[in-house]
Amino acid sequence: MLYAILCYNSEDVVGAWSKEEDDAVMERLAVVQEKLTKQGRLGPVARLLPTTAATTLRKSGSEPIIIDGPFAETKEQFLGFYVVDCASLDEALDIAKELSIANPGTGSYEIRPISIFRPGQTKT
Repeated sequence: MLYAILCYNSEDVVGAWSKEEDDAVMERLAVVQEKLTKQGRLGPVARLLPTTAATTLRKSGSEPIIIDGPFAETKEQFLGFYVVDCASLDEALDIAKELSIANPGTGSYEIRPISIFRPGQTKT
């Protein structure tokens, strides 16, 4: 089963890290990623640019509206994601725990089963 691990944290906190702090976090995350790669369980990983770089398309009536920036009133922002191949939710939770240990401070990790849709087939 494929799982998405969605990473949330405060952009203000993460954006305030020095280059050295950010590099150290990336090195700790690389350890988890390398382990998953060797096991053949790591799919796409993405670190998103800040929400200030976002554009939102909102469907309102018949014509979509384009808005600069995100449309969210939250304390934590969606900062990136991992796609991992796990036999169970418990395995995906174990990986999310490893990622949380590698990242300092607070934040949250949302774990969701995912399906990949292609014409004529569905993979879960």
